[in-house]
Amino acid sequence: MKRMLWFLLLTMALPWAAFANSVDFTNLGGKLGGSSAGLSLAGSMLIAINGPKGLFTGDLGSVTFSTGGLSIGSLQLGGTFNSGGSFVISGNGTDGIPNGVIFSGTFLGPVTWTLITLTNGTHNYTLTGTLTGSWFTGQMVNGAVVQLTVNTGNAFFSSSATISSGNTDFSGSGLRIASTPEPGSIVFFGTGVISMAGVLRRKLKR
Repeated sequence: MKRMLWFLLLTMALPWAAFANSVDFTNLGGKLGGSSAGLSLAGSMLIAINGPKGLFTGDLGSVTFSTGGLSIGSLQLGGTFNSGGSFVISGNGTDGIPNGVIFSGTFLGPVTWTLITLTNGTHNYTLTGTLTGSWFTGQMVNGAVVQLTVNTGNAFFSSSATISSGNTDFSGSGLRIASTPEPGSIVFFGTGVISMAGVLRRKLKR
């Protein structure tokens, strides 16, 4: 009897667990400009959002950011940029995602700028950092970002490069993107509860 009750509670909890915890953003392209004053990205398209409401793909909005100034190292060989600056993810209203700013914040700690030299002698660069700021609901959230440049060939980064792809992940209780729950999750939740209630009822009659 107790085992059945616990199983019922677990079944009820599983669909709601999918409604929370993390949202992952993917961006593509855009120009990354840089100097000792900092790095900045413009014109990068938000192409995917994976979160509590499922996976959204297409032209969904944009990602822009700027870092603090260079504190250690160099633009060519890699280094560290100061915290601060800004990081903004905006949606365009597709499939019920916000039409406007989804996240607005800053780099929480130092931003790492890493040179990757491939076996053929060509170069890529990665930018990694942690973020803190405000969700479109007003909730404060933390996240992490990784941005990878297009291969710069045998040349080193001087003042600009194109972003190959970027990934930004946020975690927190109750994060949401779409304005309404997706029907599939509601149906799944209701079906699970009803079916388990039937099993429990038959068990109690014995």
